Amino acid sequence: MTISNHERVGRTLKLLQEGLYPFVEREMKAIHGDRWLIPASASLPDNYVRNKNIQAVLQEDVSALLIVMWEQWNTIFKNPLGQSERTLVSELRNTRNDWAHKATFSTDDTYRALDSISRLLTAIAAPEADQVEKQKHELLRLRFEEQARQQTRRAAGVPTEGHPTAGLKPWKDITTPHPDVASGKFQQAEFAADLWQVYLDQGSDEYRDPTEFYRRTYLTEGLEQLLRNALLRLSGESGDPVIELQTNFGGGKTHAMLALFHLCQALHISDLPGMESLFQTTGINHLPQNVNVAVLVGNKLQPSGIVPYKPQHASQKRPIIRTLWGELAWQL
Repeated sequence: MTISNHERVGRTLKLLQEGLYPFVEREMKAIHGDRWLIPASASLPDNYVRNKNIQAVLQEDVSALLIVMWEQWNTIFKNPLGQSERTLVSELRNTRNDWAHKATFSTDDTYRALDSISRLLTAIAAPEADQVEKQKHELLRLRFEEQARQQTRRAAGVPTEGHPTAGLKPWKDITTPHPDVASGKFQQAEFAADLWQVYLDQGSDEYRDPTEFYRRTYLTEGLEQLLRNALLRLSGESGDPVIELQTNFGGGKTHAMLALFHLCQALHISDLPGMESLFQTTGINHLPQNVNVAVLVGNKLQPSGIVPYKPQHASQKRPIIRTLWGELAWQL
């Protein structure tokens, strides 16, 4: 069921509240200890605290959390966060006030609110950021569909001009699109690769499933070189032990890491379409076995503690981990 922009903003503000409270409590306790609610209460206007349980207010009202962060910035929140996040706090206070006063949110306003909420939650490594990202993707999908409908209506009312050359084949007969594109099921908002989602075994099949991923991947010279190096190294032949990926934004770093991830996780060569010639040129006729894979995604780690990743085994107890090196060692 389609929801209004106002309702969508309200839902994401609730996610912001759920993500901010543990962070605010932790950072305030780090300085003030168990008496942290006293300075928190002093930061709030009288109508927030009169005859009310302060902790309950903070657990329910995102506006109160944002006010505390703003008022306690120099004392508490300046160190774990930066000036960009302070700007987001100020902006989201206005967003929450507009929402509370039933302001009208355009699609652009809604996306701006969702994006700012996502950025702040990502800055504190709150898991709720993933849910907000899904809301952003859904909003973009709806916008894209509406733009496509408008374009179709405009095109239907415009007569064809010029003199097309006879005998030209339609483009779709020359370059056959993928079935999802041809059927209209392709979702532009889900086009970005996400290593974290794949590691959690979530997201769309074209990234999560090794066969679908390699079926849709064009092996460039650089990607072939990267995969060949990894194959040789993992097979004990040769290859560099460390590879640094240096490209501009959108240059394919995440896609390359996904290709490596699936190469190490796949069970059979047949699971990786298009890789047959690469195996032949390296002289390797089987996938490396028992490869331990570790995945560290920086914006998924808490500033003051490592967030537990997916469990290796249901019966396995996870120790307290406080460093990146500890997380790397535990995953391996």
